[in-house]
Amino acid sequence: MKVRDRVARIEEICGHHFDNKELITSAITHPSAVEGQPVSASYERLEFLGDSILGAMVATDLFEKFPAMDEGKLTRMKISLVSGKTLSVVAGDLGIGELIIFGESEKGTGSRGMHSALENVYEAVVGALYLDAGFEKTHAFVQRTLAPHVSPKLAERPISPKSLLQEVTQRDMRCAPEYKLEGEEGPAHKPTFVSVVLVDGKRQGRGEGPSKKESESAAALDALERLGYLSSDEGAPTQKG
Repeated sequence: MKVRDRVARIEEICGHHFDNKELITSAITHPSAVEGQPVSASYERLEFLGDSILGAMVATDLFEKFPAMDEGKLTRMKISLVSGKTLSVVAGDLGIGELIIFGESEKGTGSRGMHSALENVYEAVVGALYLDAGFEKTHAFVQRTLAPHVSPKLAERPISPKSLLQEVTQRDMRCAPEYKLEGEEGPAHKPTFVSVVLVDGKRQGRGEGPSKKESESAAALDALERLGYLSSDEGAPTQKG
C-alpha cells in the first residue's frame, strides 16, 4: 500500500483531514523505516506528546463520569485504559495495524513487535491530531475509540506494577515515583531498554525490557519488592502500614 493511501485511510479513522501531512505520516511510521533520518520522521516524538495528552483526557473524563469513585479506583481505571494492552486492542480494531510503515529490520518480529507498534501509533496519532486539529477533535477521537472499554469493573482489577507503586507511594510517602531511562543496549532494530525508578529522590528499582514502558514496569516491580509491598516469592501485594 502506498504511503498516500495509508495516510488517506488513517485520516478516515481519525475523522480529520490533516493540513500537515508530515505529522500524520510520521505518526504511522515505525523507527525501523527511517533509520538515519531525523527523529521526527518516525512516531517517537509524537508518541511522547500523545501519551501525556491521552492521560490527561482520560483522567478528566473519569473524574467527571465517576464522581463517587476514590483516587485509588480512578487510578486503576486510568492505568487500565491507557495501558499497552488496551491501546493495542483499540488500534487493532480500528485497522491501524495494516497502515503502519515498517522497515525491513522490523518485519517478521511477530505479534510482540506489532503489539508495541499498535500502542505507540495510537498515542502518536493522538499527538498528531492535537497539533493539527486541536483539543476538541482529539478529545472526540479518544472518547469515541476508548468508550467501549470504560467500565467500573476496571477499578477492581489487579493493577500493573507501575500503578501499584504510584498508589502506595502517594498513600504512604506523599510522593510519586519518577522514572529515568538509564541506557539502551543491543541493535537498533531490537534494543533492550534499561530504566530506574526513584521514590522521594532515592533509587529504589531497576528493570530491563524490549521497550521503554516494559523496562519501567520491571523497575517498578523491583521497587515494590525492595520496599516490601510485593512478595517476590508469591508475586502478590502485601499489606504495609
